[in-house]
Amino acid sequence: MMKRFALTGLAAGIALATLAGSAQAQEKWTMTTTWPDNLDLIQIDRHWVELVNQLTGDELQIDFRAGGTLMPGTEVFDATETGSIQAAGDWPGYWAGRSPAFSPLATTTSLFNGVDYLNWIQQWGGFELYQEVYGQYNMVYLPYGITNNESGFRGGTPIESLADLEGKRLRLSGRDQGRVLEQLGGSQVTLAGGEIYQAIERGVVDGAEFSTPGVDYKAGFSEVADYWLTPGWHQSASVFGVMINQDAWDALSEETQEKLRIAADATMAWSLAWSERQSTEGTVKFLEDGTEISHLSEDDLAEIQRITNEVIVQGACEDPMHAKVYHSMVSYLEHYANWRDISVPFNMSRVTDNLPSLEEIEACME
Repeated sequence: MMKRFALTGLAAGIALATLAGSAQAQEKWTMTTTWPDNLDLIQIDRHWVELVNQLTGDELQIDFRAGGTLMPGTEVFDATETGSIQAAGDWPGYWAGRSPAFSPLATTTSLFNGVDYLNWIQQWGGFELYQEVYGQYNMVYLPYGITNNESGFRGGTPIESLADLEGKRLRLSGRDQGRVLEQLGGSQVTLAGGEIYQAIERGVVDGAEFSTPGVDYKAGFSEVADYWLTPGWHQSASVFGVMINQDAWDALSEETQEKLRIAADATMAWSLAWSERQSTEGTVKFLEDGTEISHLSEDDLAEIQRITNEVIVQGACEDPMHAKVYHSMVSYLEHYANWRDISVPFNMSRVTDNLPSLEEIEACME
């Protein structure tokens, strides 16, 4: 009897030691984002963090801090790369100065819509390209947010056609977007999201774009911009995600890593539906506030597409990684067109008949 008690006590001691070891082994991450609390895009980051904390339990807990509370949003890339923090939510286009390949990983001019990004990331090789680009900076990347095309330009004076862009100073994100705008006669002004409201109000810019209608409305733009030019050709869709320090990622078990990827996929699907609902409600509110909406003509949109195709090839010839990403994107569009084009108008309403030249991009890659 005493022997059984001793063995039972020994087993209990081993179990307690194991539990204590597990508790000590729990990973704790600090994560921030590029978005402050007053910009609704932070909801995408929070959604992923909450899912991860629920799924991983004792394996990993993430302490999430709003953008600007730990460091300026411009510093989160370096902080994650060096391991000062374990993770940070971002929009890849902010890092295009480091590599132009970040630009199409974030958005495209007049090319992908939200479902295109979803398809490409999950089934046509896009996910691996995010790893290749961010991997050069000691990071793993999990795309976890997609929004459809952005609102367009807002301002205090009407812009109703491409002709009205001549000489206009417009807040616009993205290297390729700026090149297209320049050929259309406008000039690109770079401003942080939190600076746009005052820039419109004070006339520092003639117009500005930022995000989807729901995000724009909550940022207060209806108070300073009476005019709205659609569609948002400059960002036909956008991707958001989390940068994870490579060493922090490697410290996780394969099972925990898989849970983070599952949370990213779930958040990606949620974000697309969430943003479309927010866009719808935001549009209604802008109209109720008296915002006047103009829509570019088919001829204007065709001209934007022509210039966009040239700019994409130009960028591809300047940087091999930029070329590799766009080659993958255009290859996807051409392949998908076999089904997409015969199912119009029920398959996202785009006929793929005017794309950047895949042959010219390939020539730049040789």
